[in-house]
Amino acid sequence: MIMDDAPEPRITLHPHARRVRVVIDGTELADTTRAIELRERGYPPRQYLPRDNVRMDLLTPSDTVTHCPFKGDASYFSFGEHKDVAWSYERSMEGMEAIEGRVVFYFDTL
Repeated sequence: MIMDDAPEPRITLHPHARRVRVVIDGTELADTTRAIELRERGYPPRQYLPRDNVRMDLLTPSDTVTHCPFKGDASYFSFGEHKDVAWSYERSMEGMEAIEGRVVFYFDTL
């Protein structure tokens, strides 16, 4: 039996080649095969979508901002009466540059 004392990283990033579509109330807000999946211990996997595959013209910036000590400050977006359905790290922490500017949706709440 080989024991590896190296801890698993808290956050890992993986290419996500499967198609990701986001539809709310019959309106398609995103469609891509170029997502990056972020896996963080204790949280469900999240797909970070390239902004050019997201209908940013349909999203409204909200006043909500949260801070993650591992990723940075997140800015949120709403769609119609659906508040804070997506967020983005406009300036990510060091090591998280791959997700910077990408948009992630709360798939489990839609």
